[in-house]
Amino acid sequence: MQTDIDPRSLIGRKAFDRNGTKIGTVDEVYLDDATGEPEWAAVRTGLFSRDAFVPLEPSEVVGDTLRVPFERSLIKDAPDFGVGRHLSPEQELQLYHHYGLDVSLPGEVSAAAPDRDFGRLAGDDGA
Repeated sequence: MQTDIDPRSLIGRKAFDRNGTKIGTVDEVYLDDATGEPEWAAVRTGLFSRDAFVPLEPSEVVGDTLRVPFERSLIKDAPDFGVGRHLSPEQELQLYHHYGLDVSLPGEVSAAAPDRDFGRLAGDDGA
């Protein structure tokens, strides 16, 4: 996603799937704990007034809309963690796996490697 976009400007935008089908409206934006960059958007789908989490990378802002490169059915089947609360590392992993996104560090072979940005503190070597 474009990194120069203010995350607050995403709220209220209409979101569309890869085929141009409307998913809903961006309700909230979740920032990465380590970098502060926008990572997830909660999209109000209208289906039982439920929010579906969508990854902002590889989504794109096109005009005044958010284009999410996944099928509407996959988005609507995303795990429901409710909105207004912090996403735990485990919940983020579930979302990454749901969307089939790679969570390994560049150069790592194992897909089970820790995510690069699950709130680790700078300089934390895990010891």
